[in-house]
Amino acid sequence: MKIHILYNFQPGSWGGGNQFLKVLKKEFMKKGIYEKSPEKAEVILFNSYPFGAEYFFNQILNLKQKYPNKIVIYRLDGPVSLVRGKDGEIDKMIALFNKIFADGIIFQSNWCREKNKNLFKILSEYKTVIHNATDKEIFNRYNKEEFSPDRKIKLIATSWSSNWQKGFDVYKYLDENLDFSKYEMTFVGNSPIEFKNINWVKPVSSEKLAQILKAHDIYITASQNDPCSNSLIEASSCGLPTVALNNGGHPELAQNWGELFEEKEDIVEEIEKIVKNYHYYQSRIPEFSIVKVAEKYYEFAEKIYRDVQQARHRPKRVSFLTKINFLKIKFMILKWKIINKIETIRKT
Repeated sequence: MKIHILYNFQPGSWGGGNQFLKVLKKEFMKKGIYEKSPEKAEVILFNSYPFGAEYFFNQILNLKQKYPNKIVIYRLDGPVSLVRGKDGEIDKMIALFNKIFADGIIFQSNWCREKNKNLFKILSEYKTVIHNATDKEIFNRYNKEEFSPDRKIKLIATSWSSNWQKGFDVYKYLDENLDFSKYEMTFVGNSPIEFKNINWVKPVSSEKLAQILKAHDIYITASQNDPCSNSLIEASSCGLPTVALNNGGHPELAQNWGELFEEKEDIVEEIEKIVKNYHYYQSRIPEFSIVKVAEKYYEFAEKIYRDVQQARHRPKRVSFLTKINFLKIKFMILKWKIINKIETIRKT
C-alpha cells in the first residue's frame, strides 16, 4: 500500500502544516511507502483546506470517478474559524468535503476532534488523533545552551502568521511589562506590531530557527485555539520547557513539561515556576518522533485499506448527489473569495 500527500508543498520556511507534511513525506519516502503519482497511490492524504490550491478539490473528484476504490484520508486541524477568528464558511466546506469524499480522518489533537465534531458535525467511521512531529535531524538538543539562573533568563516565541490570535496581545504585554533587567526575549517570525524591547527576528530557515531556539531557555506561546502547535513541538524538541496559554491543544502537548496560564498578567509567575525547577521540567519533555508518527499514519491508512480489501468497507463513490454537493462546495469557495476580496478592498 502506497500513500500520496495531495498538498502544495512550499519551499523554505512556511506554516506549521507545511513543515510537518514535508517531514512526513520525507519519512514516508525513507520507508518506501510514498507514491509520487496520486493515480498510482492506494491512499490519498488530503490536508484541511487547500488555500491557494482549490484545484485539489477537482483532482479528488476526478480521482474518485476514475478509481472508485481510491481511499481519501482527511488530515484536519482547526476548526479554521476558531484559529482565524473568521471564515466559518471554510469549516462548512470542510464538513461537506468530508461527508462526500473522506473515508477516514486524522485529527491533530483531541481538542481539534471535539471542536470539529461539536461545532460542525465532522464525523467519520474511521478516525484517530495523531499529534505532529518534527525533523529530528534539525530540531534536537545537540549543542543546546546550558540553563543558568545566574544570567538573564532567555525567553522566545515564534509565529510565521501575523494573525492577532497567534498571541500578540500577550507578546505586546510582555514587551511593555517584562523586567528586561532579569529577562531577555526574542520573537521569530511575522508580527503585526513593532516591539520596543523584544528582539524581533524575521522568518528564517528551519536550520537557523533550531539554532536560535537552542540558544534560549523557555518557549512562550499564547496562540488562541491552536489545535496542535508545530512551533511548540519544534521548541520542545530543542529542549525548551513551555509556558502556554491554557487554550486549544496546548494543554495536551505542554502541561507535563511546562506551565499553563489563563491571563497575561499571570505569565511571569508561571515562568518563575520553571526557572526554579528548570531541569525537572526539561527532563519531562517527550520525544516527538516523526518515525513513530509516520508509523501511526500508515497503520491508520492500512486499517482502512485492509477493510476495503476484505469487503468490510466500501470507499465513498461519486454519485449524482456527490456531484450536486461538489457544486455546492464550488459555490461556497466562490462566495468566500468574493467576500474576502471585498473586505480587502475596504481595508485599502
